[in-house]
Amino acid sequence: MSRDGAAFRLIIRFLIIALLLVVGPMTGIAQAAPFKLFDGQSVVPIVRDGGRTMTLAAEMLARDVTAISGRAPVLGSTLDDCGNICIVIGPIGSPLIEAAARDSGVNLSDLSGKWEQYVRVEASSRTHPSRRYLLVAGSDPRGAVWGVVDLTRELGVSAWEWWADVAPRPSRLLVVDGARRQSASPSVRYRGIFLNDEDWGLQPWAAKTFEPEVGDIGPKTYGRIFELLWRLKANLIWPAMHESTRPFYQIPGNADVARDYAIVVGTSHAEPMMRNNVREWDEGTQGPFNFFSNRPALVEYWRQRALEVAGYDNIYSVGLRGKHDSEMEGATSPRMAREATTEAIDVQRQLLTQTQHKPANEIPQALTLYKEVLDLYRQGLKIPDDITLVWPDDNYGYMSQLPDAAERARIGGGGIYYHLSYWGRPHDYLWLGTTHPALIREQMDRVRNTGARQLWVVNVGDIKPAEYLTQYFLDLAFDNQVLNLPAKAHLEAWLATQFGGKLAPGMARVMTEYYDLAFERRPEFMGFNQVEPITQVQISPYIASGGQEAVDRIERYARLRVEAEALADQVPANRRDAFFQLVLYPIRASAAINTRNLSLDLAALRTRQGRPVANRLVADAREAHQQIVTDTLAYNRQNHGKWDGIMSMAPRALPVFAEPPYPTADLTAKAGCGVDTSALTFVQGRPARHNLSIYSFGADAQWSLDGFGGLSASRLSGTLNAANGHQQDVALTYDGSAPGRKMSGTVRCGAQNLPVAPGILEALDAETPVNIGNVVSIAAATPSSISEEWERIEGLGSRGASLRARLSIPSRNAHDRAVPLTYTFSIADQSDADMQIVAVPVHPLTSRNGLRIAVALDGGDVHTLDFETHGRSDEWKRNVLSNTAVRHVQVPQLSAGKHTLQVWALDPGFLLDRIDVRLDGAPMLYGARPDR
Repeated sequence: MSRDGAAFRLIIRFLIIALLLVVGPMTGIAQAAPFKLFDGQSVVPIVRDGGRTMTLAAEMLARDVTAISGRAPVLGSTLDDCGNICIVIGPIGSPLIEAAARDSGVNLSDLSGKWEQYVRVEASSRTHPSRRYLLVAGSDPRGAVWGVVDLTRELGVSAWEWWADVAPRPSRLLVVDGARRQSASPSVRYRGIFLNDEDWGLQPWAAKTFEPEVGDIGPKTYGRIFELLWRLKANLIWPAMHESTRPFYQIPGNADVARDYAIVVGTSHAEPMMRNNVREWDEGTQGPFNFFSNRPALVEYWRQRALEVAGYDNIYSVGLRGKHDSEMEGATSPRMAREATTEAIDVQRQLLTQTQHKPANEIPQALTLYKEVLDLYRQGLKIPDDITLVWPDDNYGYMSQLPDAAERARIGGGGIYYHLSYWGRPHDYLWLGTTHPALIREQMDRVRNTGARQLWVVNVGDIKPAEYLTQYFLDLAFDNQVLNLPAKAHLEAWLATQFGGKLAPGMARVMTEYYDLAFERRPEFMGFNQVEPITQVQISPYIASGGQEAVDRIERYARLRVEAEALADQVPANRRDAFFQLVLYPIRASAAINTRNLSLDLAALRTRQGRPVANRLVADAREAHQQIVTDTLAYNRQNHGKWDGIMSMAPRALPVFAEPPYPTADLTAKAGCGVDTSALTFVQGRPARHNLSIYSFGADAQWSLDGFGGLSASRLSGTLNAANGHQQDVALTYDGSAPGRKMSGTVRCGAQNLPVAPGILEALDAETPVNIGNVVSIAAATPSSISEEWERIEGLGSRGASLRARLSIPSRNAHDRAVPLTYTFSIADQSDADMQIVAVPVHPLTSRNGLRIAVALDGGDVHTLDFETHGRSDEWKRNVLSNTAVRHVQVPQLSAGKHTLQVWALDPGFLLDRIDVRLDGAPMLYGARPDR
């Protein structure tokens, strides 16, 4: 394809993404017919039916129009309030919409019986020829709301206009398309969020800043949350339920505001029958939360709530777990727990029938197969066919299991419960939103392909640290077509909505790097310790190879921060608060905690080496910690204190967040210089930039470079002194254009001449892996021979893409029924080899599948490798903390020369990241070897 053709295709793809983000799926859009909402002088009235939901929708639209135009629309309730032109919103069946449809001759019959659809069309009045309507008619109230939301999106209003201060852009003219359009029903019937682990952000902010009159998350806060759900086209809430928070139903007005916003209320996996056990069950007066010894009290407890909420729109969680998100109390065996769960569900369904006066199978119910409940299900737990089975991830973004063909045929269908925030083993991640969008896309693609489309709910923690990820998840839920687009394309389109198309590519680049770095290791995991029980911060494995891995990671974060701050300077003034919240704070915070921890680890290493740069590294660590303190304070003070209390830099006060001690290295100065050349390996024809470190042992010294043909240096001379820790780094850049030229040179430091000979490796071509530091690292997505049984997953893994065994292939035991991937590589000298197969740590697709591949080197023995983990094993913990799963094949005395590796898929959904062939003398690396 020509460059122009590629550019044209990119533009078309971007426009398609933008259309999907603005208006969602459509069954048909006619030719454009402009409809003017604001002509520079006046805005059109908004007429809505008399219901509270439509009034709230009209008020939201009016605020948006006012923010853009500076003129407030008049709100009316009858067609007589229209004047010559107006917007009319409401559901079919309402007198207002029926009257407008009759008067304009608009046929709305296609909406009858549909779920959350709308028709939007410009039409003229028959009885008043000069009158024109922009009719927004929903198949139900939420359908009408989505029509309003799409109208605000078309006006350029972000879903995060309030929750992230993305101020609407003023305009002197507002014109929208008046051609008839009819939306499709959402891909997933129930879509929403779970407010969880709210103790350090949402709850204290609501209690002290936003809603002090209630002192908790009350109806004013929930009203803002529900409007956010509207703007994200979500319809479901699992309310906050920690002990720090008063239960949803104990605060007057909470349930009513959910009804006003037409939001369906459910409760989490640990809260059957709309109950908050943590705060609502009083063991002092009600006895133990034990179905075996105290059944009548539990049944009455459930009956009371079922009666109280019978008139609201709910999805009832059923089943039975412990009071505190724990295993069932009183059960002494899995069989006992399984039988009690069956009995509890039967009792709960009887209560629902009694309180709602209709059959249980007509009342929405869900059972979340979370933790031990999934084990009970696998052991034969029988569940009524109309109950939705909600499949969970493993708390770290990997779906534990998805429905097989028989489970997909259930009347109640399937759903999922997914985490963007988590409190628990092996370590929390509650501070920042760091789940990689490419992982979310890949996992939701599995969900789509296995038909779990009845309910998607995502744990968003405190909302604020995970804004983009929340929208991405809910965009995928509303319209599964978005799954057909690369994750980065969606990210760029979203950033364009928030900050404009000119800045979006650069912002997408820095945010992708942010997610890539966090995928290797989340910021919260940089203490290399665990919780439950809590252990202390450990020395990082990034130091094990001599420190270069730590240096490289610090520098990647430093470059990322510099680029993000340069973008911040270009953001319009009215969007800078938003940029700080959505981009700059997470990037600077991640960079700071990595710099702090890794600098201290490097300082300990340099102290042992007698290098005074250790004290500069300690100072860097101190400065990095202060940066987190300063930025967090700035976050909470933004917009005149609007967000005071929303951001904590130390959720649960875990050891990784604590300010560390800052030791001083007391070293005796001595003469002499040294050079660190461990990073200086280049590959012919492949541009690269690596650092040469020049240091002394405490004595001041002048240095200069001599030679280094074929490389350009960031500096040619300098001084080593106390101010720079007696160390300076020189970036040596190879442009790839001079293969074979001599690159060696000399560092003249004081009276010494220190020879430096960068490694220059030959490569057969631009893609073939080479041996760097006794490691041949093969990216999974660069096979020499591809198999149609595998597909490329962009953006996921350590090399920018992974290969996935197609979800459509069968599980099989014989590799000879599969078509292999083929990889080739060469080594110069014979060596023992440890061939590491590195995968993304997914789980088997369904209960009918495993997680296996087969590999063979040079046509030799075939090794079947099983990557499945069980429960919360130590291996699973290592996997989710590093986002890798590894199997080893030992190869004694691998011969010099060319080799061929074949890989066969034995189960669907396996995700291959890379293959590392580790030869004698290979360093102990934490992450992927840098791709040079």
